[in-house]
Amino acid sequence: MTSLNTAQSLRTTPEGLLWEPSERWVRGRKGDVTVVDSRHPVLVWEPGVPVPLYAFPRTEVRADLLRPAKNPPTGVHTGSTLFYDLDVDGELLENAAWTFPAEDLAGHVAFEWFRRTGRGLDHWYEEEEEIFVHPRDPHKRVDAIPSSRHVVVEIGGQVVADTHRPVLLFETGLPTRYYLPREDVRLDLFRPTDHRTRCPYKGIAEYWSGDDGEAAVPPDVVWSYPEPLPAVAAVKGLLAFYNEAVGITVDGERLERPVTHFTASLS
Repeated sequence: MTSLNTAQSLRTTPEGLLWEPSERWVRGRKGDVTVVDSRHPVLVWEPGVPVPLYAFPRTEVRADLLRPAKNPPTGVHTGSTLFYDLDVDGELLENAAWTFPAEDLAGHVAFEWFRRTGRGLDHWYEEEEEIFVHPRDPHKRVDAIPSSRHVVVEIGGQVVADTHRPVLLFETGLPTRYYLPREDVRLDLFRPTDHRTRCPYKGIAEYWSGDDGEAAVPPDVVWSYPEPLPAVAAVKGLLAFYNEAVGITVDGERLERPVTHFTASLS
């Protein structure tokens, strides 16, 4: 058996899980109740799932709030055999936690994240910073770099943005995103929507759709982070367009539209 106290590195289990210990202080809450308070979390990657989750030593979770699941699911979470319902202030959250059968992860409990699955704990913190949807992957980089490139954005042949002051956001596994000053975007052609998304690397985004409702303009095609997380502070208040749905020209070169997991929802 591999010790959880050895130097940090990715390890594998016979079940196909990847895992490594993390040195971050992680807390998870349901409402005002702290359910997880861990200084020894473990990051776990399940087969076929691109983002990690956390598992925690049982001694660092409120095990007194866990109840054997009344209706445990099947076919979710690699090799999971034991699920728990979570009882917080009389509210029962079904299948909110589980254990992995892997010997390396014995004695550890994982939890669902509400912002990702619609159930489970609704507030998570790494150190003093709230994070959303899933843990941040230490093997993934997100860099926001100011630039003087000439970026032009077109929709249906109409120029909707033209700037020499972009901030380029490089995120592992995604196409480069071009964040543009509002003064250089025809924001009069768009209308704000109620749509919001949360990203563990960037924060909470707000969105705009085309103002005329043309079918050629996907809804929520423009977004901005009004209060981004400190690591990407350079994009604060700037506007970005989905490369997958608009025409972007950088320094005179028209970019090919990438195909990503966002493509289907933008067509």
